[in-house]
Amino acid sequence: MSPVTVITGGSRGIGAATARRLAHAGHHVAFSYRRDRAAADKVLAELHATGVRAVAVPADTRDPDQVTALFDAAADLGPVTGLVNNAGVTSPIGPFVDLDPDDLRHVVDVNLVGYVLAAQQAARRMSTGGAIVSVSSVAATLGSPGEYVHYAAVKAATDTLTVGLAKELAPRGIRVNAVAPGIIRTEIHALSGQPDRPDRAAARIPLGRPGEPDEVAAAIAWLLGPDASYTTGTVLRVGGGL
Repeated sequence: MSPVTVITGGSRGIGAATARRLAHAGHHVAFSYRRDRAAADKVLAELHATGVRAVAVPADTRDPDQVTALFDAAADLGPVTGLVNNAGVTSPIGPFVDLDPDDLRHVVDVNLVGYVLAAQQAARRMSTGGAIVSVSSVAATLGSPGEYVHYAAVKAATDTLTVGLAKELAPRGIRVNAVAPGIIRTEIHALSGQPDRPDRAAARIPLGRPGEPDEVAAAIAWLLGPDASYTTGTVLRVGGGL
């Protein structure tokens, strides 16, 4: 039986790269997106071209009913075996003292509450084991001073969620891990007001360049797969040395 994997935020960036990689590995995929139906349709066509079943579901992961609907759509593809918690946002880069409370709440709601709601649905539905992988960030340990300390704090919460869930769900055969990307060439930097950030940051990355979404997707796919069968409670750093 083919694996069935849910990906939150699968229409672009790391989520889309992960969807494509998993489809090539034989996973049926249900992914969510927020607004860009054209981008979602493009990814969906790429998945279907590999021969797997796939569905794109508009969903705001802050809303438990919409998260439930995403997993219901996934269940139509077969029993859910995997979750990639990926849907995330930042906010305008700047000093901590200038942080807008609305931006703070948005980052917490999407990056933490959304992850918890999706993981909860996965845990309820994985009756015969499975794997959850959450996308964290090197910011969780570096702190992101002068940029977005609040985002870093939320990503540290993702790491703690990973460790706690791994221990709680291990007796049921559900593995829980995270990847911590460094500076990856995605659209998230434009959304935070600095689209050229990956290239500007290259000089302080030990490997001398930003990462690519496919490089993070490879780590996610490994953590979901049988080669990682004894790996749980781990945060795998994919940061070029950061």
